Formats: sequence, C-alpha cells, structure tokens
Amino acid sequence: MDQLYGGLIRPGDLVFDVGAHVGDRVASFRRLGAHVVAVEPQRAMVRTLQLLYGRNRSVTIEAVAVGQAAGRINMLINADNPTVSSVSRAFVEAAQGAPGWEAQRWNESIDVEVTTLDALIAKHGVPAFIKIDVEGFEAEALAGLSQAVPALSFEFTTIQKDVALACIERCVAMGYARFNAALGESQALVAPWTSASEITRWLTELPHSANSGDIYAVSS
Repeated sequence: MDQLYGGLIRPGDLVFDVGAHVGDRVASFRRLGAHVVAVEPQRAMVRTLQLLYGRNRSVTIEAVAVGQAAGRINMLINADNPTVSSVSRAFVEAAQGAPGWEAQRWNESIDVEVTTLDALIAKHGVPAFIKIDVEGFEAEALAGLSQAVPALSFEFTTIQKDVALACIERCVAMGYARFNAALGESQALVAPWTSASEITRWLTELPHSANSGDIYAVSS
C-alpha cells in the first residue's frame, strides 16, 4: 500500500481519504508523511478513527458523507460488513442477488450529513490526492468537485460499471489525462499509465468475477 501511494504522495502533502472506514489508508498516508482529512459518516467507524487518530494533529476527522450537494441523506447499513454500507440505493439494488454478493444484507439505516469535495477544499485546502471509496456514490462525490487536484482514485465494482464510467467521464471533463487501475486489494497497478479511452476499454472488458478495484487519475 505504501509503495502504491508513495508514487502519488510526498511528505507534507494534504490527502483526503473519503470513505476512510477504520483508517487502513489513513495509516499508510501518515507513514508517507501526509496530513490527512479522514471522511467517514458511519458512527461506529468514526469512533474507531477517533480512538486511533483523535490525538494526531496530522489527522482531521470529518464525520460526514460526500456528494454533489450539501444536505442530509439516508445511509443503508450492512451491520455484518459495514465496509459496504452505502448512501446509494442503486448500489444496494445492484448487489441484491448478484454473484459474489449473495450474503450481503443492508438491514439498518441512519441519516447522515452530506458535504462536497469543494466544501472540504474550502475548509482544509487543496489536497495532492483524493481517495474516494463510497460504495456506488463515487460519481456523485466527483460531481461536487469543480477543480482538478493533482491525483485522485475512485473505487469501481463490476456490478455497477456505469458508475465508474461516469467517473472517468467526469475526470476527463476536469482535465485528467492519465489513468491506471488496481484490482481488489492488490495494491498494485495493472499496467503503465494510459489514456481515458484505454482505461474505459479495460474496465468495460473486465469480467464480473473481478468484483472491484480502484481507478487512478492524474492531471499531468
């Protein structure tokens, strides 16, 4: 993980971890010397982040979701596997009965506050890197970003390739020129950096069994 992110982050950089969960990426970003804004709306996960990083002056915890506009939204909670809790009902519907997702159940819900990436930038400054992992709400999160930062990543799932394709389109519109990807939790890029059209082709041809991963975009 450190090797992967070390190609994008330098000591002293500001990083947004959107969908921080229990902070495994936060730990990596801190090892690389970054200042981190950890964004996570789930109360139990926020408590964990506060226990781990609440006294760390280089980590700021924002207990909110990120979307296209500020407000409030209902979040569907998977109590047995909270890493796939989501504010996207389309994501939950796509997962119902899909191969590999049969055991997942979203049996609770909470209302959470929503902010935007632009608002986080106005509050904390422009990050060198934004990691977005918000279970099917990635396109809405990117819609709330009006300026390209040096680099970002967003999660994709094969049950919702359309969301990732929309994210690629949004990145292109903001001026991102080079793309790459990592499958699952491999923490390894799949190929040399390439164009938007090539990463789109790669994603479109990816088999359903690949399940998920992250797409990376850099602005230069």
